Order: sequence, then C-alpha cells, then structure tokens
Amino acid sequence: MKFEFSLAQLTVLHTSPVEIAKIAANCGYDYVSLRQIYMGLSDEVKYDLKKDKKLMKEVKEVLNSTGLKVLDIELARIYDGMDVREYEGAMEVAAELNAKHILSSIWTDKKGYYIEKFNELCELAAKYNLTVDLEYVPIAGVKNLKETLEVLDNTNADNAGIMIDTHHVHRAKDDPKMLRSIPEKYFHFAHICDACKDIPSDEEEMTRILREERLYLGEGGIEIKDILNNMPIVPYSIELPNLKKVAEYGYEEHAKRCIETARDYCEKYVTGREYATI
Repeated sequence: MKFEFSLAQLTVLHTSPVEIAKIAANCGYDYVSLRQIYMGLSDEVKYDLKKDKKLMKEVKEVLNSTGLKVLDIELARIYDGMDVREYEGAMEVAAELNAKHILSSIWTDKKGYYIEKFNELCELAAKYNLTVDLEYVPIAGVKNLKETLEVLDNTNADNAGIMIDTHHVHRAKDDPKMLRSIPEKYFHFAHICDACKDIPSDEEEMTRILREERLYLGEGGIEIKDILNNMPIVPYSIELPNLKKVAEYGYEEHAKRCIETARDYCEKYVTGREYATI
C-alpha cells in the first residue's frame, strides 16, 4: 500500500515557502502544507505569497520542477471578533497553488458564534474549491472529538471536513473507535506524530510539548495505529515540531527522519478501514 505524506510548517517552522518546498521535495514527500495565515506570534516571519509575486513564482518553480503538490494552507482560526473575509487572500493563494484544503480550529467557547463562523468559512472556501477541515486542539475552544462532531452536525456545507491529529486524539483521551462512526466524506487528510504517553495535567506543559517536543512515530506512547486504523487512509501531514531534534540535525535531516520513521511505521501497522458508501 502506498502512503502519501506532507511536510507541515510546524515541523520546520522558520522556513520560507520556497525553503519548506525544497526540503519536502528533497526528502521524498508527496505534498507540502504551507502556513499563509499567521498566528500573530512574536517570532513569526510572514511570507505573504499573495503580495510577494517573486516568491510565488519561485514556489511554483519548485513545485513544477519536482512534482511536489500543496496539500493545505493553514491556519484559519475562529476566534471572538474575527471576520472570515480576512482569510480570503490565503484562499486565493491556495487556489493558485492548486491546494485542496484549508485547515481550521476554534479558539472561542461561544458555540452559537463558532458554528456560525465555521459555516461562513465553508461558504467562502467553496468559492475556491477548497474544503475546510476542522482540527480540535485540547487547549482550544473546541477541544475533543465530540465537540468537533457537533460543529459538523450543524453545517450543511459539502466542503466541511474533520482533520484528525494523533497527538490531539491522545491528549483529549478520545476513544479511537469513535472515528468509525464518522462518514468517510469528512476525512481529507490527517496530522501524525508521536509523543510521550503520560498526558500533562498542566496546560502550559501540554502546550510546550505540542509546540516543541513531539516525537517520531514509534518513539512515544501514542497508539497511533489504533487511531489511523479506525479511519480511512488519507494523506498524512507530518506535524512534528521538536526543538532538540532540529538543533541536532537541522531542518532537512529532521524532516527526512520524520518521513522515514512515519513510512516505516505505516507500512508495518496501518491498514485503514473499509467504508461502506454513505
């Protein structure tokens, strides 16, 4: 079985779109996942492909010469006071690069509000033939599978989806078997990584591990196969930030080890599940 992999921005965080694309191509990835919607963090360097035509041209040259594809653009966060139209520029970039998906997450506890905004986001993305894939994050507003499914149950958008991250499933203490109840149409891609088995009780420590100490597949204590084998096989975007590994190996070697360990693990343990037509 052939598995497809994408290199997520957080794995090689401080790289430009050209740099991450070159690393992904050199390491044998099928896709790259680009950050074009920024988080407002103090150490972020913004690479706006909509405004920087020279950079856009260089990215296209890498894609065309290597056969690498763009899987998704991140991160369309839903938060208090936001306007979904602020993400349209990134959607235009995604469409121009033939990307397939926009990654989203929810960072407010106001259920009626975030369901409304998620529907607006799906409507806008549909203009660009993009899916909107909702990722739950244990430190966010929508923090587990149950809450995510409530959002999907309250949208009629054909382009709505769910983005499962193996780290978050483990940290949320969700039962992987719950994934079997979800229609196949909602699965478009997934994030994979490993992490320590013990779940931090302190949110600050959970956040630190999430952002800087995830592990190669098979190195930690997450039952990754139980998660992946309860959902269809989709492209796996490797989101595996680890500051120590990057310091030791550099970005490209770290990215190479990410895909090598992921491919070995998937070939040994992942079969996916067969879905009836729903």
